[in-house]
Amino acid sequence: MTRTLGPSGILRQVRRTGIVAALLLILPLAGCGWFGSDPSAEDIAGEFLTALANGDTAGAAGRTDAAESAKALLDNVRGALKPAGIRTEVTGSTAMDDKTTKVQFKADWDLGKDRHWTYDGVLELRPDNESWRVHWSPSALHPKLGVQQTIGVRDQEAVQAPILDRDGAPLMAPERVVSVLLDPAKAGDVAAVAATLAAAVNKVDPAITQQSIMDGAAKTPKGQSYTVVSLRDPDYQAAKAQIYELPGVRFVAATRLLAVDKNLATQLLPAIRKQVEDQVTGKPGFRVVTLNAAGGEVEEIFVKDAEAGAAAHVTVSRGIQAAAEAAIDSIPQATALVALKPSSGEVLAVAQNAPADAQGAIALTGRYPPGSTFKMVTAGAALQAGTVKADTPSPCPGTITIGPRAIPNNGGFDKGTIPLHSAFAFSCNTTFAKLAAEMAPDTLTDAARQFGLGVDYVIPGVTTITGSVPPAQDRTERAEDGFGQGKVLASPFGMAVAASTVAAGTVPKATLFRDSPTKMDVVPQPLPASVLDPLREMMREVVTTNAGHPLNQLPDVRGKTGTAQFGDGTRSHGWFAGYQGDLAFAVLITDAGTSVPALDATDRFLRGIS
Repeated sequence: MTRTLGPSGILRQVRRTGIVAALLLILPLAGCGWFGSDPSAEDIAGEFLTALANGDTAGAAGRTDAAESAKALLDNVRGALKPAGIRTEVTGSTAMDDKTTKVQFKADWDLGKDRHWTYDGVLELRPDNESWRVHWSPSALHPKLGVQQTIGVRDQEAVQAPILDRDGAPLMAPERVVSVLLDPAKAGDVAAVAATLAAAVNKVDPAITQQSIMDGAAKTPKGQSYTVVSLRDPDYQAAKAQIYELPGVRFVAATRLLAVDKNLATQLLPAIRKQVEDQVTGKPGFRVVTLNAAGGEVEEIFVKDAEAGAAAHVTVSRGIQAAAEAAIDSIPQATALVALKPSSGEVLAVAQNAPADAQGAIALTGRYPPGSTFKMVTAGAALQAGTVKADTPSPCPGTITIGPRAIPNNGGFDKGTIPLHSAFAFSCNTTFAKLAAEMAPDTLTDAARQFGLGVDYVIPGVTTITGSVPPAQDRTERAEDGFGQGKVLASPFGMAVAASTVAAGTVPKATLFRDSPTKMDVVPQPLPASVLDPLREMMREVVTTNAGHPLNQLPDVRGKTGTAQFGDGTRSHGWFAGYQGDLAFAVLITDAGTSVPALDATDRFLRGIS
C-alpha cells in the first residue's frame, strides 16, 4: 500500500490498480462502480490510461482538468502513430506536500511490424471535489513532450546482408530500387504519359509498352496507383530526366536483395533468396521523436536500432556458374547444365538458357530419356554381376532384334565383335540392349540407385528430381532401358549426380547451403572398385576415341555421350555427362538431334572455367 492524502486532507491507504490493458477492461467515466464512491488517485490514473489504451480519447481527456487541450493532443498522437494496441500499468504513487499525488506508470505502445515503444511516465493527480483529476500537460503523455509539441515515428531500414558464393563473392547484394507508380486520376492524358514512360524504360524491360501500361492502369482499382516497373538505381538515373516530372507519376525507393547480374542463375537465385530471406534481411529499427509545431524534430525519446542481417553462404561458384551460362546461352534449343563437386556433393552451378527458363526448372526437375549416358549404369550393373569384364568380347552388330523390337545403333554402324570398353566408347546400343535384356527385372533399378538415379533429395530451398528407373518384367523393355530409352528418365541434375558417383565412388549428398544439410531418402551402397576402375577408364576412352573433337585436347576429361529419342522417335535430345578431376557435370540440349552440340557446350564450359 502507498500512503497518500485524500481531498479532505485525511491520511488514508491507496490501493494499486495493477495492469490496465486496453483490450481487457473499459472503466466507467464516473468515480463510482468498481471503486465505490471514493476512488483513489491511482484509480483515476488507471481510468485515464485505460481510456487512452482503448482509443477513447474523450474518456481519457474527461479525467483531466483541461479536457479540450488533452483530447486534441491525444487524437493527434494516436492518429500519427496508429498503434495496434497500448498496454499500461500503474506502478505506484507518491503523495506530495501540496496535496497532489504523483502516479507512476509504464506504457507499451504496439506500433505494428514488431515495433514496441516502451517508457515510464508520471501523472500528476490533483484533488477535485472529493475525487481526483489528472493535471493536464503534454508531459502527462510522455515526460519529454513539451508544449506545442507532438510525437512522430521514424523507421530505420534493416541492413540487408549479401548472399555469397563458395569463395565469398557476392551472388546477390542489397541494391537501391526505385518503383515507378502511375496514378491515372492525376495523369491527365494517360496515353501520352504512358508513351513517355514506355520509351524511357523499354530498354530495361522490352515487355513494357504504351499499351501494357495503359492496360495495367485501367485494371488498377480507383484511388490506387499502378506499378509500372521497379528499376535498379542506375537504370532509374538513366531514365529520370524523361520521367521525373510526368504528371501522375511518383517514385518509391527501397533496398532489395538482387542478383549482381540479373541474368545469373535465374532458376536458382530466387529460390535461394526465399530460403534465406529471414537470415539476410535483418530487422528494421525505429525512432520515436518529439516534433515542434512546424514538424521538425526536437528530441529523440526512444530508439530501437535496426539489426543487420547475416550473410548466407551457398556452395555455388560464381565463376563456374558464369562459365556454364556462357557455354549454353547462345544455343537456340532449351539447354541445361548442372555441375557438382564429387568429393563433397556441393552444387557448383545450375545453368539454363532463356528457352529452358520458359519451360521451368528443367535443370533440376526435368524428366528426359537419358539415352546412352545411361550406359554408365548398364555397364556398372553388368560389371558388378561379374557377367562381363571391360575386355570381354562383345558383339556390336548394326541392329539386333529382341522380342518384337528391332534395336539399331545410331546410323546403323556395325563394329562386329569388340571389347566391352570399345562398345561403350562407340556407344553400341545393340551391345547394351543385349546385356540389359539378360538381367533380372530389378537389376537396372538397383544399379541406377547406386548411381543416385531414383534417390530422393531434400535440399533446402530447391526441388530436385534425379530420375526414375522402374523394374521391367518384359525382356524387350529391359533391352530398351539398357541404352537409356524405354521407361528410363533422368534430369540433368540426376545425370550430374551419376557422373559424380563415378568420380567419387559414392552417391554424393548434394548440398546447396553450407549451414543447411541435405537429406536423402536412402544412402546407396558405394560402387565397388571392380566397377569403378574399369568404368572410369571406359569413360576416358569415350573422349579419346573422338580424337578430332576439341574436348580431347583438355586434360583427363571423362564422360559419356547420349542421343535420346523422344516423341515419335524422329527427334532426339543430346547429352554429355562426365567429370574432370573434382568437377562433375551433365549437359542436356533438347531436340539437338545428336550429342555433338552437348560435347561442344561441355568444351566451352570447361575452357571457360580456367
